[in-house]
Amino acid sequence: MKTNHKFFLNLAFQLAEKNLGKTNQNPSVGSVVVKNNTVISSGITSVGGRPHAEFNALKNKNTFKGADLYTTLEPCTHYGFTPPCVNLIIKKKINNVFYSFEDPDKRTFKKAKKKLKKKNIYVRLIKNNKFKSFYSSYFINKKFKIPFISAKIAISKDFFTINKKSKWITGEHSRKITHFLRSQNDCIVSTSKSINKDNSLLNCRIDRLNTYNPDLLIIDLNLRLKKFLALNKIVNKRKTFIITKKENKKNIKYFKKKGFKIIFIDALDSKNDFKKLFKDIYELGYNRVFFETGLTFLNTLINFKLLNQLYVFQNNINLKKNGSNNCSPRNLQRIKLNKKIRVNLNNDMLYKQEF
Repeated sequence: MKTNHKFFLNLAFQLAEKNLGKTNQNPSVGSVVVKNNTVISSGITSVGGRPHAEFNALKNKNTFKGADLYTTLEPCTHYGFTPPCVNLIIKKKINNVFYSFEDPDKRTFKKAKKKLKKKNIYVRLIKNNKFKSFYSSYFINKKFKIPFISAKIAISKDFFTINKKSKWITGEHSRKITHFLRSQNDCIVSTSKSINKDNSLLNCRIDRLNTYNPDLLIIDLNLRLKKFLALNKIVNKRKTFIITKKENKKNIKYFKKKGFKIIFIDALDSKNDFKKLFKDIYELGYNRVFFETGLTFLNTLINFKLLNQLYVFQNNINLKKNGSNNCSPRNLQRIKLNKKIRVNLNNDMLYKQEF
């Protein structure tokens, strides 16, 4: 019987998707072990980044001799907190190894194939364009030492971001998807202006994701964050940072006492200022950052070409006189909203734009 390699690699990617954004500086990898065209074991990179997917797939006492391993990313070859995954693959007498992407980590890049071939294990790279963007964040992390930057915005059909008669532009289904998108990032960034206006918690509040809440960074250059907000009650349940100017050092005592961590910066005006901030965020250990701000701040990210990915939730109703914007929506209008994500959002549509 002919083996459908892409089918098993797709299964591995479906596993990897579950922990996207939850594996710290390690990529989320999925692994499937197949024998006689039957899946006998599987694994995923654990929350926190360890153990790796291959270890989790091969750790049980099954007889793996002669089996095939399908894994989304090239197995690691270096010693870190744990031995290399290739060592375990050799020990378990795997017959063939198939993967879709080479690991850009210099300690592993193109080395797995050489090590495994020496032990007479057949290795094949099978590129999977369906999941081409899955490791975009990891590749950017490794190459530029900065986080992968995503953002979301909600708009009406006639491109308004403020509904004068409601707190919301889009419906409940879209808001739930936003919670899911948050869960795929290890850090959320917003502004004091947005938080003061919406009194938002900026966490995950849907079943099976409510135990995972990304850390929060609040850009508050002039220290205008209100003291009595809903999120102030959950500061100690996750790391919450305030990014502010150095001259505010004397006025920060209240927030420090409440549990906020403080990051002082000189300015946030130029593209270089943003790049420096992003590098600082990366050095804090954040690889995937999700911006939830108003249109003004989003325009800055677009103008400086700092976005990697943008999610646009669009309602199919024209707000007309009931809609408004705090700045021009021209940048959004210029973006070709042609990559529609197939998901049932009732009266809303979700578009994903990659830059």
